Amino acid sequence: MWLTILGALARLLPHPPNFAPVDGLSLFSGARLRSWQAYAVPLILMAITDPILAVIYGVHAFGPAQIFIYGSFLISVWIGRRLLRANSSVLRIAVASLLASAQFFLISNFAVWLLSSRYEAVYPPTAAGLLACYTAGIPFLGWTVLGDLVYSGVFFGLYAWLSRMSPERVTTVA
Repeated sequence: MWLTILGALARLLPHPPNFAPVDGLSLFSGARLRSWQAYAVPLILMAITDPILAVIYGVHAFGPAQIFIYGSFLISVWIGRRLLRANSSVLRIAVASLLASAQFFLISNFAVWLLSSRYEAVYPPTAAGLLACYTAGIPFLGWTVLGDLVYSGVFFGLYAWLSRMSPERVTTVA
């Protein structure tokens, strides 16, 4: 529960575009929580914060692209389960974060291209249109990578610190 609250607070605070806690939280959840709980955390986080952000920014909370975005976070949970469950070294966390960033970039921009008639920028349904969409997304990729690395470090680092402080209580916190 504290993960979802911490993630929600971080997502609602002002931040650069795509510098968000959801992928880092998804990786951590995949590494540390039971299967159904791990997959529920990012979905609950998004379902709670999307309507709040929609009110703040005057946009629709749930659109067709959300299926792709939410699916991307579920893939990040899967990455956490596969790469970080048994060994959460700094190097493995960094690699998992970069994989999560890359798949988010590929999936989210594919969704924008596929559903481009619903967005301001319309990309033609061609390979050139898809390439243009990915090219337009590059400025956001840096923030995604940075956010995923920072928040993964925060969640895994906080867990490591808490487990040293009180090992018997950490399992109830995660």
